[in-house]
Amino acid sequence: MSFSRALKIAPSILSADFANFGSEIEAVEAQGADWVHVDVMDGHFVPNLTFGPQLCKAIRKHITTVMDVHLMISPVDAYIDAYADAGADVLTAHVEAGPHIHRTLQAIRGAGCKAGLALNPGTPVEAAAPLLDMVDLICVMSVNPGFGGQKFIHSQVETVRRLRAMIGDRPVHIEVDGGVTPETAPLMQAAGADVLVAGSAVFKGGSVADPAPYGHNIRAIRTACDVLV
Repeated sequence: MSFSRALKIAPSILSADFANFGSEIEAVEAQGADWVHVDVMDGHFVPNLTFGPQLCKAIRKHITTVMDVHLMISPVDAYIDAYADAGADVLTAHVEAGPHIHRTLQAIRGAGCKAGLALNPGTPVEAAAPLLDMVDLICVMSVNPGFGGQKFIHSQVETVRRLRAMIGDRPVHIEVDGGVTPETAPLMQAAGADVLVAGSAVFKGGSVADPAPYGHNIRAIRTACDVLV
């Protein structure tokens, strides 16, 4: 997984057909996805319950790109090895997910994964400052975590802009998760984001039997960003 600031679209399987994850992943990759984003929720840290390590392990063999696992769980440290063993390339934890985020990031790297740090809309961007040399990715939540399909929080554009200035020339990805559409994606890319997580904006209108809309939706996001550039 080499570093590049080129735009990457990471469809979230939270919006896929739960009965056909393997086929959905293969379809969306064939239609141009760069990464596959897996939203793990525990019903405690966030008000929803989703995917355990066994599900991640089961879908790993269908992913040929990057398996980007977003841990919206607390406590998080006890589960790092399980998700690493399931095949995650990137493991992202929230600042508030445990008492010692520095230790959490060390554990993620120690397990052989790229380390991601997630910032909620209410998390000060300054919280990332002491951790910039500990991370490979910072995920800026542009909705409150827990559910797909929420409305984009525009104040997070400035968060991305400030974060990009803080990162400087460090090889750290800026990911945006929540409310990404052809309308909001160019704003985030212009501010400095290079990984865009999109759920319903990618999967709407398509299916395993008719995956062409996935490609159309992905291209619409890319084209919108290219036009702004």
